Amino acid sequence: MTRNFYLYNTLTRTKELFKPIHPGMVGMYVCGPTVYGDAHLGHARPGITYDVLFRMLRHLGYKVRYVRNITDVGHLEHDADEGEDKIAKKARIEQLEPMEVVQLYTIRYHDAMQKLNVLPPSIEPRASGHIIEQINLVKKILDSGFAYISNGSVYFDVTKYNEVHHYGILSGRNLEDTKEGTRALDGQDDKHSPLDFALWKKASPEHIMHWPSPWSEGFPGWHLECSAMSEKYLGETFDIHGGGMDLMFPHHECELAQNTASRGKGGVNYWMHNNMITINGQKMGKSLGNFITLDQLFTGDHKLLEQAYSPMTIRFFILQAHYRSPLDFSNEALRAAEKGLKRILAAAKDLKGLTIAADVPENPELKQIEEKCYDALLDDLNTPNVLSCLFDAVRIINSAKDKSIKIGQADKAILDNLFNGILVDVLGIKDDSSEEGNGKIIESLMEMVLEARKTAKANKDWATSDKIRDNLKEIGIIIKDTKDGCEWTIQ
Repeated sequence: MTRNFYLYNTLTRTKELFKPIHPGMVGMYVCGPTVYGDAHLGHARPGITYDVLFRMLRHLGYKVRYVRNITDVGHLEHDADEGEDKIAKKARIEQLEPMEVVQLYTIRYHDAMQKLNVLPPSIEPRASGHIIEQINLVKKILDSGFAYISNGSVYFDVTKYNEVHHYGILSGRNLEDTKEGTRALDGQDDKHSPLDFALWKKASPEHIMHWPSPWSEGFPGWHLECSAMSEKYLGETFDIHGGGMDLMFPHHECELAQNTASRGKGGVNYWMHNNMITINGQKMGKSLGNFITLDQLFTGDHKLLEQAYSPMTIRFFILQAHYRSPLDFSNEALRAAEKGLKRILAAAKDLKGLTIAADVPENPELKQIEEKCYDALLDDLNTPNVLSCLFDAVRIINSAKDKSIKIGQADKAILDNLFNGILVDVLGIKDDSSEEGNGKIIESLMEMVLEARKTAKANKDWATSDKIRDNLKEIGIIIKDTKDGCEWTIQ
């Protein structure tokens, strides 16, 4: 059955009927994290939003090439063209190589996304692995006349570009308003205008991440990477570009300008932006003391948390709001999500044990629920309405469990689709309670084993100590002695 999918396009500010460039195949690019710190609550929303989109498109029968980048170079402290690279700064503070920082926090990001049941993308390119593509893109923009070289750096000429195209069309700004809201920053005398942004930056002597180029030993600007990598893996024009609303300006606006300057076209058919998560009405930030990492949410180890919350509770909480609506975090809201999640998972479990009656006509209400569920899903990913429909189905399952109604084979097929096809496959909601319990058992067992090894070492029984280490390694558990004790990881 062919179903129409309507997606809100930020560029046109309307819901549009989704039509992929290539029938049956969707190209999708989403801005991933800058990996210089632990994944936090703000990472959860885009991770889950575009995961649901990815899952839904595949559920509808499309093949999807989903590209989500890793930013590991060029993202400066204030998202401007001055200051220290965020990765390099973290490397200097922690006395690590920049790529050690990248690897450490990329692994932690992947671990957090896996716990949230976010599927990995088809391709996950890193900015540092595509320097050649970015240099070639700078050359194209220079050839088009929309960039200039200044003291070894290359800048995009926003004023000149705006004479031909509209800089601000994505974010709804005009150049004069943008000029009024732009402050001059120290060290930006190389620019013709404060609005211009770096395509390539000449590296200062102390800058530890740099590459050779025709203009200087330097590094690419932050905005450049997504234009270069999306074109490499999805072509000059692709279907969907997603990211957080905070990226709309300047990051995506600059991307759109770079695409147009180098290709003669914007290159993206549907621009998609998820809204932000606030905490008790405030924007999340370290300076406000309300910055919560995902690991802190999972363990409850934060002053603002009254308890720990499972990854599926976080996912369910995020899906209770439309992706374009603001979402305010609070313990009350998370506890309500936890309660709703338990109710819907209990019904999904009860569904497996329902007795199927013979010769029972199809329940017309169930068919209506299924259609409303799809209507909501295909109406710009209206996940709150999808969950509302699923709770209507919960009521029917409970009635069947209480023997007040009978369920026939046709009804069972619809319920299976709702709770397996929609809840699990599309919304990505699963019962992780058993996984959580198994994890606690493993941690307890490891504490006992490591305590036995500690005792053996204290008694200078090196043979037993080494045997415990080697036996653990054989089953894929690596232990590492540190000055603070012992760490273990599962390979």
